[in-house]
Amino acid sequence: MKKINRRTFLQQAGLVTAALATGTYRHAVAAERHTVDTPNPATTAGTLTVDNGQCRATMTDHGKALVNPGMGWTMHFYSNILNNYGSQLAPSDTLDDFPGLSTVYLRVPWAFLEPEEGVFVWELLDTPAQRWIDKGKFIAFRVSAMESWLYHATPKWVFDAGAQGYDVEGHYKEPEYEDPIFLEKVDHFLEAMAKRYDNNPHVAFVDVGHFGMWGEGHTVMTTPKHGHEWSVETQKKHIDLYLKHFKNTQLCISDDFAGHDKPGARFPITDYAFSKGVTIRDDSILVQPPPRSWYHSEMAQLFWPTLPVILEHEHYGGAKERGSWDKELLLKAVEDYHGSYMSIHWWPRILLEENRDIIDRINRRMGYRLFMESAEWPESVRMGETFEIRSLWSNTGVAPCYKGGYPCFTLKDDQGGIVSTLVVDQFDLKDLPVAEPQAAVKQEVVQPFRIAPRYEDKAGTFFRSCKPGTYTLYVSAGMRDGTPIYELPYDGDDGKHRYRLGQITLTE
Repeated sequence: MKKINRRTFLQQAGLVTAALATGTYRHAVAAERHTVDTPNPATTAGTLTVDNGQCRATMTDHGKALVNPGMGWTMHFYSNILNNYGSQLAPSDTLDDFPGLSTVYLRVPWAFLEPEEGVFVWELLDTPAQRWIDKGKFIAFRVSAMESWLYHATPKWVFDAGAQGYDVEGHYKEPEYEDPIFLEKVDHFLEAMAKRYDNNPHVAFVDVGHFGMWGEGHTVMTTPKHGHEWSVETQKKHIDLYLKHFKNTQLCISDDFAGHDKPGARFPITDYAFSKGVTIRDDSILVQPPPRSWYHSEMAQLFWPTLPVILEHEHYGGAKERGSWDKELLLKAVEDYHGSYMSIHWWPRILLEENRDIIDRINRRMGYRLFMESAEWPESVRMGETFEIRSLWSNTGVAPCYKGGYPCFTLKDDQGGIVSTLVVDQFDLKDLPVAEPQAAVKQEVVQPFRIAPRYEDKAGTFFRSCKPGTYTLYVSAGMRDGTPIYELPYDGDDGKHRYRLGQITLTE
């Protein structure tokens, strides 16, 4: 079946093709002291030097993909049609060979999940979701109420209950998005969905999907046929319904809520979404050849400094056929939008095999990439006495680390036991600025620490048990209590996202 440009489709509304188109101090960095670097076999995250009692680890970015919260490639397991694009994967196959894949994306019609009122088929979502969750990955959803290839994307029982809708040439039925019965049924569905997924730490984001074709928020192909159109106020009602139930989950709307081919930076509906903490996604990267490879990178400038921007490229095979696929432009979209997510919108290993070079380059820029360039610490310190660790940090990605985190230095013994946890808890890594490639802004952090400090009282001197000795020093980034969260771009991982720097000796 011939694939056509989705944008052209939206203008022409072809029905056959529709089925397919689906403290701490930060300051400017002074010149580094000169030392002669020599490799240290005990250090695999960088290069260690020792000069006049001071140790310095100079780190090397290994250049590989990182899998971290709030960023990465999203695999379209269901792309509206259930056969696209996870249907050929074995149950054990979670695409571990696709670098940077963090999220499985499940986009399905409402009718598939609630075929009868109050009867839910969560198995459709939970089965693929659990495959990726078992690997420590994330999930994301869109549930649509209107599809170009399915007559009842909104369940038939909703209309049987009295909700109004519009038949489109006998091929699909569009709901009246303002109808009180329709809104009531959507409300009940979202309540049930949110009970299951809202407080779920594995959910990366949820699309506001019950308005417009494919859940993209537009009616450009149907309004000319039945004559009905809807205002921004209707779109706001749909956003509000999702906000009512998903109180702890990142929500997003398609850029097409503002118009599927209207360039511009600010629109009433996207301003409203932003004011509510709802971000945007652009579903149409590389749908058309240049100069119309995308429309809304200007729109993204309001969002990306505080909210993750989600990108979806056109079905890869169709884009190739139309001549709109351009690897370099795919990377440019990530740069221009400051994208945190990019789709895998095709049979995943075909996309990987034919685009590995650009996927690797995108992985070095997409989202955030926390990088500690160097750290300095004394070769030996006395327990209970103050010493400093100096570290130099930057974010070499295109987006902030929105959830934030804190550097941590951990001492471990030769059995892997944690001897001391030293958190730089006044420096939030989300504050690291983003910059153009090769122009990362470096920030130096100087943090005083004490290991096993003494408490003096007339009753005696008290301190926690800690033995003198030589220990291995690691760096990590994560929670304020020292729990690592983020993968950093180094070798030498201890298996918990702590990275070996060198050694430090504790004395009495």
